[in-house]
Amino acid sequence: MAQVRRVKRLNIFNYINGSVRFVLFWLLVVLQLPIIILMPRGRASVWYMRVFMRVLLIMGAIKIRVHGTLPTTRPLLVITNHISVFEIATFPVAFGGSFVAKKEIASWPLVGWIAKKFGVIFVDRRPSHALEALKEVQSAVMNVKYPMFLFPEGTTTNGAYVKPFKSTLFNFVENSPVLVQPMTTHYRFRDGTPITDEDLAEHYAYFANAKQDTGPLCSRERSAFIQIFHVMALGGMMVEITMLPPPLLAGMDRKQIATTLHEIVDKNYMKNKDKPYKR
Repeated sequence: MAQVRRVKRLNIFNYINGSVRFVLFWLLVVLQLPIIILMPRGRASVWYMRVFMRVLLIMGAIKIRVHGTLPTTRPLLVITNHISVFEIATFPVAFGGSFVAKKEIASWPLVGWIAKKFGVIFVDRRPSHALEALKEVQSAVMNVKYPMFLFPEGTTTNGAYVKPFKSTLFNFVENSPVLVQPMTTHYRFRDGTPITDEDLAEHYAYFANAKQDTGPLCSRERSAFIQIFHVMALGGMMVEITMLPPPLLAGMDRKQIATTLHEIVDKNYMKNKDKPYKR
């Protein structure tokens, strides 16, 4: 049964606390810039992303809880649902590795440059650029020794559901040695209590929630930076990650692969999103 706990109304003390944390985070980012500038792009810089993102998690009061472990098999492509920017911070800390991300992020001030140093692969997901995007993803996943994370929904949601997975970037998985590891990401309050769909949409999901066609609508839209500040003001949260059994994909085409993986992730996400944290 769904929990009814709601986010408390923010007061001046919450905003002061969030402001202090937000300023400290960016101060620590600036202090790390010389290290990031001097560090060559590669395995070392991907490893350093764990250090960098841990700073954000500490300042944001973000807890991580993981059920299961990633396979040691390589090449490894990890796919999951996508709710907000905090997946970008929690996955490197929990597992190491890097991401396949949409091209728009590459143009974000400072963030795009840092992401490139951290091994993030940016792809243009427009149909007219599908072949180019596919080659970039294939090259990245097949040639690195760390896991690569992909959000097959192609966007974030309001947390009430999992959008169908886009099949384009699964072309190279057909008859290839890459292992695809599905997992689910749930947001909880810090004590493990489920967050209602309404509160996910209003406070914790990332953007464009007013345009969602499933689940509660949100009255506002925040930028990534304001979203980070808002969660800091709320006092943080818990990100719960659950490994799911990798399916046998041999003989499937990209559309069948996308459908199969979506069914696995969606079933687990919807089944457990209203349940307390599994200790």
